[in-house]
Amino acid sequence: MTATPTSCATGALRYARVLTIAGSDSGGGAGIQADLKTFAALGCYGMSAITALTAQNTLGVKGIHGVPADFLKAQIAAVVEDIGVDAVKIGMLHAPDIVQAVAWAIDTYRLDRVVLDPVMVATSGDALIEPATVQVLVRELFPRATVITPNLDEAALLLGRPVKALEDFDAACADLLAQGAQAVLLKGGHLAGDMVTDVLALAAEPPAYWQRLSGPRIASRNVHGTGCTLSSAIAAHLALGHTLEEAVQAAHGYIRGAIEAGAAVTTGGGSGPLNHGHAPRPTRVLG
Repeated sequence: MTATPTSCATGALRYARVLTIAGSDSGGGAGIQADLKTFAALGCYGMSAITALTAQNTLGVKGIHGVPADFLKAQIAAVVEDIGVDAVKIGMLHAPDIVQAVAWAIDTYRLDRVVLDPVMVATSGDALIEPATVQVLVRELFPRATVITPNLDEAALLLGRPVKALEDFDAACADLLAQGAQAVLLKGGHLAGDMVTDVLALAAEPPAYWQRLSGPRIASRNVHGTGCTLSSAIAAHLALGHTLEEAVQAAHGYIRGAIEAGAAVTTGGGSGPLNHGHAPRPTRVLG
């Protein structure tokens, strides 16, 4: 059940509300900045609970300053108890006590429609998570999430082996589901080739029914924050009432449009951001 704010009367009009629990990207291309841009572009009301501050730009991560777990809990409580939440996106969780604080919040406020992006490595290659945190993340949040959205580098860290080819995807998804996930969206953008394929695997369905989402690779160096943006787009569509399969398909289309629209733009000297506002929608009001 999604927590409902006590200040809202039954039947009152409200926005579709999405909470991001993630790190801040001072460069604006990833993290909560990308999440909030995505929520707004897709017609949702975005809120944030910051897990860490990063000194970051298009060239890389210069430093990370963690937020205390108790203050993270306070941020989440302030949002949920007043405004309410229809869906949650979880991003950078750098330390075990931060993971445990998020698990506490999910249970305490009975949050559902939870999209977990297991952020471990930045686009620049910088590590964003302590090694000891990985197992805590798997144990505490995989069973609580509606879907997890690892890329191939993150899947390799979680599985202890590389995922080298599209033929490896089904076995990788099956093993991630065996770790407790309810559903896995394994993202194939790091594979070489002219086509990019993601696989959506559901624990409740056999592999023959898993979805393959493929499209031509878009030539662009501006891919900073693609994982954050995709997981945020899935959460936004879940908040709007779509099924997981529908939300993943819609998010897939949105991020391809954002990559294509931002491909020719120069922002900074490294991997630049997507064009999150390439096709903005009015903020959705729910009855």
